[in-house]
Parts: sequence; structure tokens; C-alpha cells
Amino acid sequence: MDLHKQAEPQRHTEPRPTELRASDADRDRVADILREALAEGRLTAEEHAERVEGVLNAKTVGELQVFIRDLPAAHGRRASPAYAPAPDRPTAGAVPVDPDDRVVAVLSSAVRKGRWRAGRRIHAFAILGNVEIDLSEALFEYQQVVIKAISVFGSVEVRVPENVSLRGTGGGVLGSFEVDTLDAAQAEAPVVYVDGWAVLGSVQARPKRGKFVADILDRVQRKVDKSLRKHLDR
Repeated sequence: MDLHKQAEPQRHTEPRPTELRASDADRDRVADILREALAEGRLTAEEHAERVEGVLNAKTVGELQVFIRDLPAAHGRRASPAYAPAPDRPTAGAVPVDPDDRVVAVLSSAVRKGRWRAGRRIHAFAILGNVEIDLSEALFEYQQVVIKAISVFGSVEVRVPENVSLRGTGGGVLGSFEVDTLDAAQAEAPVVYVDGWAVLGSVQARPKRGKFVADILDRVQRKVDKSLRKHLDR
């Protein structure tokens, strides 16, 4: 044994990317992916809450990746098909002939608004009256919703969230029929079709600015984050 042999210098290896300490920005990025997965239905509310709690407790980048490794967004791709504009007419057979809901105003006014469940077909009749159908906070149980609007000496107003597709087919007889065509960024977003006639009256459909289908999910997310942070700060 050579006692005069100098000891080899200690090597300092660089930590792997997954071993790096996680920053607040890293946690926020992962939380955004989880919130999007909740809105898309990839995670249940319980799974989302459990993962968010794990994200807040994670110390390294590798620990954060565990919570999103089974989600398409974490790999820079989406599982949904390529985007295509919504068709001008609903899919044949997707919407029944009979309405799920009727909104009628005769010499009066009728309103559907707030947190309500939108059926596949809604019939709206305004005879010397006013009908307002506000879908900005509605629960969309179906991707395609048809609103049949008939206005005679009255008005029918339809409001939809910004992140749905909106189509219109109809006309006016000494009246106005106006539908603002809207294309959602997501192919799986709900599509609202408004058709009918305005006779000496008006039918109008347009987006309600600042309202989105996922608004309620965002509010739930903020409440979950707030409650978890309070729990962890104890």
C-alpha cells in the first residue's frame, strides 16, 4: 500500500433536475395543471384536493411531478382531438324534439338565470312580453343545447358564457333576429344553438363578458387552496 499516494479529491456531483428544491412558481404551475384537469373531468374533487395538499407540502421538483405525471398537460400535449369549429347545426338525433324546459311570457316577463340545469332543448315564447335566458352560471349536462325562440311583439334575450360555442339559425318578420357567432377554444366545450323567428319583435343571443363555464370550479379551487394553507400554517 502506497502511503505516499495522495487521496483523490472529492467529487461534487450536480443534483439531478428532479432533486432541485421546488419554488412557489413551480407549485403554482402544478396547481394550474391540476385545476385544469379538474375542469376537464380528469380528476374528481377528492383527487384534486388530495393532490393540491401534496403540492403544498412538496419540497423538490421531483415530488411535484408525481402529482401530474398521469395528466396530458404535464407532457406538453392534450388527449383531446384536434380542434375544429362547432358545426352550424346540432348532430342528428343528439337533441330530442320535445323540450326539456319551456319559458313563456304573455303580457309579462319570464327569466331563467343563476345556477340551473340546462336541458338539451329549451323552448322560449314571448308574446307581448319579455323572456330572458341566462346560461352564464348554468350547469351544462349536455354538450349540445338547442333554444327555440319565438318572439311576437316581444323580445327573447339569451346570454351564454364566453367559453362556449354559439350558433344561430332564424329570421325576422318586421323584427330582428341577432345571434353573435362564438367559437370556444376547446373542442369539447358546450355548443348553444339558437333558432326561431322574431315577428314584430326581437331575438338576441350573445356572450356575457367575464362569465365562464368553469367559474364555479375556480371558486371551489380558491376555497380549497385557502383552507389547505390555513391548515398547513397551524
